[in-house]
Amino acid sequence: MNPEQWTAVDRYITDLLVAPDPALEAALAASVAAGLPPINVAPNQGKLLQLLARIHGARSILEIGTLGGYSTIWLARALPPGGRLVTLESEPKHAEVARANLARAQLGGIVELRVGRAQDTLPRLAAEGRGPFDFIFIDADKPSLAEYFGWALKLARRGSVILVDNVVRRGAVVDPASSDPAVQGVRRFNELLARERRVSATELQTVGSKGHDGFALALVIAD
Repeated sequence: MNPEQWTAVDRYITDLLVAPDPALEAALAASVAAGLPPINVAPNQGKLLQLLARIHGARSILEIGTLGGYSTIWLARALPPGGRLVTLESEPKHAEVARANLARAQLGGIVELRVGRAQDTLPRLAAEGRGPFDFIFIDADKPSLAEYFGWALKLARRGSVILVDNVVRRGAVVDPASSDPAVQGVRRFNELLARERRVSATELQTVGSKGHDGFALALVIAD
């Protein structure tokens, strides 16, 4: 097995199970044209997010890390009538691209996009009494992951689902001496997750078009 084969398998899965979608394809194209980093979830991962949110019956979703809005579209489409999604993005340029992509997908009335550092926007959400959110997706800068998870817990309830992306880092997460701030950020998050008695959690490593990585899935089981 090698990255080329992982990508080929992802393409095979996507061709079979992820229907072509003009709004999603346009969102990816617009992100590339705007020079956004190519770090959005893969199509089959986007559909996994959508299915998890639908299975959970989520009516309110919080996303930390919008990028160009690709994963936002997947998640927003999981919502039932009357559902809402709040997404947080620190980079104004990324937010501008995401707003256009969400408008093209006719989701502007469902999604609220807040621009600013999540370290600032998350406390504001809490102060405004927003939440609890049924489903929370964290896909933002990894050095701050433990802090984001702490705020996610404050904005969750018993029964909420929290999903955190990119927690394996091509396997580097097992190296306690890594000099990579992202790896150390993930390790701090993992240690916090292991100690946190309010959640039941696991992690899975994955391979695919995005390389060797993985995600954490946590269910809030206590207040």
